[in-house]
Amino acid sequence: MRVFRSTFQSLASRNLRIFFCGQAVSVVGTWLQKAAQAWLVLELTGSGSLLGITAALQQLPTLAIGLWSGLLADRLDKRRILLVTQTAAILPAATLGVLTLTGAVRLWMILGLALTAGVIEALDKPARHTFIGELVAPGQLANAVTLNNIVLNVGKVAGPALAGVLIAGAGIPLTFFLNAGSFLAVVVGLLLMRTDLIHHTAPAPRRPGQVREGLRYVRRTPALLGPLVLMAVAGTLAYEWQVTLPLLAHDTFDADPRVFGFMFSAMGLGAIVGGLALAGVLRADASALVTTGLIFSGFMLLTALSPALTVTLALLFALGAASIAFRAVASTYVQLTATPEMRGRVVALLLIAFTGTTPLGGPLIGWIGDLLGARAALAVGALGTAAAAGAAYAYVRRREAAPTVVASPVTHPMQIL
Repeated sequence: MRVFRSTFQSLASRNLRIFFCGQAVSVVGTWLQKAAQAWLVLELTGSGSLLGITAALQQLPTLAIGLWSGLLADRLDKRRILLVTQTAAILPAATLGVLTLTGAVRLWMILGLALTAGVIEALDKPARHTFIGELVAPGQLANAVTLNNIVLNVGKVAGPALAGVLIAGAGIPLTFFLNAGSFLAVVVGLLLMRTDLIHHTAPAPRRPGQVREGLRYVRRTPALLGPLVLMAVAGTLAYEWQVTLPLLAHDTFDADPRVFGFMFSAMGLGAIVGGLALAGVLRADASALVTTGLIFSGFMLLTALSPALTVTLALLFALGAASIAFRAVASTYVQLTATPEMRGRVVALLLIAFTGTTPLGGPLIGWIGDLLGARAALAVGALGTAAAAGAAYAYVRRREAAPTVVASPVTHPMQIL
């Protein structure tokens, strides 16, 4: 019972429980669409490079306006931002469903709608990630972030697996319509919350140069700069699953959409099991970040070298567990280290590092996949992340010998870079 209470301690918050329920439905829909959209692009073009470009366009707005979105999250009521963005997200998903159902869909339409969805997502993500900190007490943030990652990976398990079945049985359009409807679950959850239980962060005052101020803050705070650089390398080279896994299923194993869905689901299931095992014990410090990064890299390299589909699925399960540890440590670490008035901008930089780098990494990894195969694309991600983790470790050692710059006092045990 002690382990159970430790694992789910943050769920004592009524608002967090409601938020997670809406998120669970929406994330399943999101992964339905991601899987179906990737398969649709491959069916239309057969090109890994174009698959990478599609993923890149969806993440380009995060790179372009992510910092401004983080500033909005620092300035405005996060719940109201989410009500607007989650409602707006219904439109591109429904439009893609109609175009696919009528047979009018073309690649340029998919690219345009991916870009539109990306703009909405870029405005949504900093508010959604920092909103969790307003639903729980500070001491429960690490647990809440880890459980949120579990919720996200529940969608990664169910969404692609369901997409594979739906694509094979009912066709691609239904997946897009289901995603459009899933956003309503988040909207309803936000409306059901008790606003008096939300721990509102004092809004950042309006003044010129606040985006540049956020960049300067990170640059002069080693405890944030090192992890964000590591995450940027991993985001560019490793976290390109929408490119590498379809190529691995389609080209390497000559498989159908169901196997592609099973690959995503294996990773997601591993993340759920790993997240539940780690939720009560995970520490957010610099050494844990480097260690989990190296473990993640190791499993990714083993996946690239795997000789058979069954072995690949087992390794993807382990890779999913390593991935959730890596991401949960990074997210918790930067949120606890950043001062409250800078948290939205710092989390926006973390999101840019994880997903906003896809405009660079997606086409690059897709090109490597076309040229050398999906295994080579996975190996590049693994080796690049391992090298970045090693460099981060060396940076930690140098900073330990230098005067420490502390961004803010925190109550969570961690080492300051």
